[in-house]
Amino acid sequence: MTTTRDHVTPGLDESRPSAVPDDVAVAEPARAVPPRRQWLVPSTWLPPVWQERLGGWWRVARGAVGRVAAVIRPLGWVALALAVILWFAAFAYGWDEALVGAAVVTVVIAVSIPFLFGRTAYEIGLDLTRTRVVVGERAVGGLTLTNATSRALLPSEVVLPVGSGRGVFDVPRLAAGETHEELFAIPTSTRGVLAVGPVSVLRGDPLGLFERTHDRRQAVDLFVHPRTNSLDGLSLGHLRDLEGLPVQQLERDDVSFHALREYQPGDDLRHVHWKSTARTGDVMVRQYEQTRRSHFVVGLSTTPDEYREPDEFELAISVAASVGLRALRDSRVLDARVQRGALRADTGRRFLDALAGLEHSRPREGGVVSLAGAMATQTPDAAVAVIVTGSAVDAAALRQACARLPYGVRVLAVIADLRVDAPTLRRVADADVVTLGTLDQLPRAVRKVLS
Repeated sequence: MTTTRDHVTPGLDESRPSAVPDDVAVAEPARAVPPRRQWLVPSTWLPPVWQERLGGWWRVARGAVGRVAAVIRPLGWVALALAVILWFAAFAYGWDEALVGAAVVTVVIAVSIPFLFGRTAYEIGLDLTRTRVVVGERAVGGLTLTNATSRALLPSEVVLPVGSGRGVFDVPRLAAGETHEELFAIPTSTRGVLAVGPVSVLRGDPLGLFERTHDRRQAVDLFVHPRTNSLDGLSLGHLRDLEGLPVQQLERDDVSFHALREYQPGDDLRHVHWKSTARTGDVMVRQYEQTRRSHFVVGLSTTPDEYREPDEFELAISVAASVGLRALRDSRVLDARVQRGALRADTGRRFLDALAGLEHSRPREGGVVSLAGAMATQTPDAAVAVIVTGSAVDAAALRQACARLPYGVRVLAVIADLRVDAPTLRRVADADVVTLGTLDQLPRAVRKVLS
């Protein structure tokens, strides 16, 4: 079948034979800039050297405009807009009152600008007594300012940003070599990672139209850890390793020898005790006590749709932190995961640091079912898997998540539900499902599971 081409490729002479067969359709090339509009595109008529120069000048101008806009405060924008409006009204309509008002506002702006110039040379020291606190605790710190110059420094203001807020300290006049100290306390009502600093020396006019800061010290991260609760030993799970704890359940193959018994079909011949076999005449094999595995995996679902309110998510984080810390204190290998990947959990401090900055995941990253699948794939040899989620999770999704974990793994699912007054325990497939209303109910719920 022959395809007719209705268009002509630009730049090709139709009188010459085409190298493309007539029965092959040729895609139309990308639309070029029309010749009558090429003068609007600088790259079509400027040499490359001038293109680089114009680009550099544009970046410098844009940076200068950004720095100028950064020093104007909201009241300054109002004053500038008012001056423009008054000048326009004075010249457009001949209003003498507008002319006087425009002159007054312009003079005020002109007088305020010189306050921005100059530098205040302080040596600034920022010290936080603790860079890691628990929700509800106060972080106490100190700010030290020293006049290291040979002349006296006039009074000024120092700005200390803390997260999205900031604190302003009034510094008195300092003679040469004099030091001024300021103590401050940071309330921590919510979990998170707060950037304290950088400390800045503030320069501005008395009216507050303009403001300029000099950053003098790098920011310090303040980790606000979630609340945790002390738990008893988590004697869950089983596996064969030299560091495990023996239990009463007997196995055919392990490291803790228990007794001898008669051979049964399916026993490994490597465990035959030949001396006892020769003495009794029956084939005797060794029997072992099963030992517990020291590998824990904690999965915390961060999908916002599984939580009815933000406090449920905070409760779930506290539960995961409490279980993980107990596992680390018991010298267990801990793996912690969320939808976005693994959390650092080699030490308790790093584990809490990771939880402090944890946020909700995106809906496309999946819910508790996807989290359980990642746990089964990344930690197939775990002995205990703890899944923590919210009360809005679907029962079918929770059952599917528990079923995704490998066979033989002890599964514990914890649901954070603020409407519950007392912890409840139920079975979903082969998993124990605990529902909690507060963090204080966690030790009691764990004892129910272990009983």
